Amino acid sequence: MKTDVLIIGGGPAGIVTAVTAKQNYPEKKIVVVRREQRVAVPCGIPYIFGTLREVEKNLIPDSVLTSKGIEILVDEIVDIDTEKKIAKSKEHGDIEFEKLVFATGSKPIKPPIKGIDGNNVFFVKKDPQYLQELLKRVNESESIVIIGGGFIGVEFADELRKLGKKVSIVEMLPHVLSASFDDEFCELAEEELRRIGVEVYTNSKVVEIKENGVILSSGKEIPGDIVIVCVGARPNTDLAEKIGLKVSKNGIMVDEYMRTSHPDIFAVGDCAEKRDFFTREVKPVMLASVATAEARIAGANLYKIKAFKQFKGTLGIFATKVGNLALGAAGLIERQAKKEGFDYVVGRSEVADKHPGTLPGTSKVRVKLLFTKQGGFFLGAQIAGGDTVGELINLAGFAIESEYTAFRYMNLQIGTHPLLTPAPTTPATIKAVEDALKKMAEN
Repeated sequence: MKTDVLIIGGGPAGIVTAVTAKQNYPEKKIVVVRREQRVAVPCGIPYIFGTLREVEKNLIPDSVLTSKGIEILVDEIVDIDTEKKIAKSKEHGDIEFEKLVFATGSKPIKPPIKGIDGNNVFFVKKDPQYLQELLKRVNESESIVIIGGGFIGVEFADELRKLGKKVSIVEMLPHVLSASFDDEFCELAEEELRRIGVEVYTNSKVVEIKENGVILSSGKEIPGDIVIVCVGARPNTDLAEKIGLKVSKNGIMVDEYMRTSHPDIFAVGDCAEKRDFFTREVKPVMLASVATAEARIAGANLYKIKAFKQFKGTLGIFATKVGNLALGAAGLIERQAKKEGFDYVVGRSEVADKHPGTLPGTSKVRVKLLFTKQGGFFLGAQIAGGDTVGELINLAGFAIESEYTAFRYMNLQIGTHPLLTPAPTTPATIKAVEDALKKMAEN
């Protein structure tokens, strides 16, 4: 079998690479190889349980690819001859290619806990059949323990309690979400989790999983019919290492155009190494938004540099929702800024997200922005409030990546509406900028 572009992996990174490549090189034959018959939307996995309640509703339709003339093979690539450009598959034999893209994603971390291999223990996998079994077990359970208080763990907890389950989160760090937010925002998340009935155990470590729950290092036992492990993921780089690509513990090494150490092989998404926007140090970020941005770069530049990209590193823009609270973060949080030695100023605001604030459904929006003391350049943003947080944090991310200063941001022209935004006199992020500028003037 022959193809021009071979993409290994059928998740969002692989799909967007294929679609972008077809748009830029319509004459090229593109084949996507994936192991699963169907592919789940990664970010939507928690919502299979409490909101969608069906695995089928969270699957990506094949027509996203086939309607554009992109071929799908359900198979596994087991080896690659990089000199002859031949990929060896289990079911379809040898596949010749011109360009190859690794979009092999990641695999869940399996912590060394006694009982981790029990039949009541589940991980967050993208395989629809596995998720179907997890959904079945969730529906049969009354109490569930979640190990890990990151985004996925928190979102799972919120969804499972919608089913009336007794849910507990166990987190080793001092707070849930502490890898992405400062303590004050983590505490807001914990307050909301407890308000909706989730038990939260921080500074706690699971040392054993039993058939009826878990045991913490403190000796406390938490009941649970099943245990869901959400402690992160590792890049899936086994095949890349096997064929001799340069790989670090954080992924396949790539340049700004997502090219690996082989000129005709690219890597995108969770399997590709990331570097921080500010420090250029390796940054273990696994986000669909980052993966698809990388995929668009790779897809456009497979055969020639069509879209010039000046490498700035991975910014990382996060958003989540628990109960009625939405949280977003972009760039550096204050804890990271201190660690890296930045000389910074913090600007804050707290306003209603509708005007007047007496309108039904009004929420408070809390904003925390970080700027350099010299020049007032954006370093980071954290926002908490209602559903408007999702787009507000994207705006902040744009400001950071575009090297906006506090002075320039102050002059942004904005649109407002009573039901959709804060009052035009008190826009949430601009009020926080005002606060920062005042502090800069005082120093």
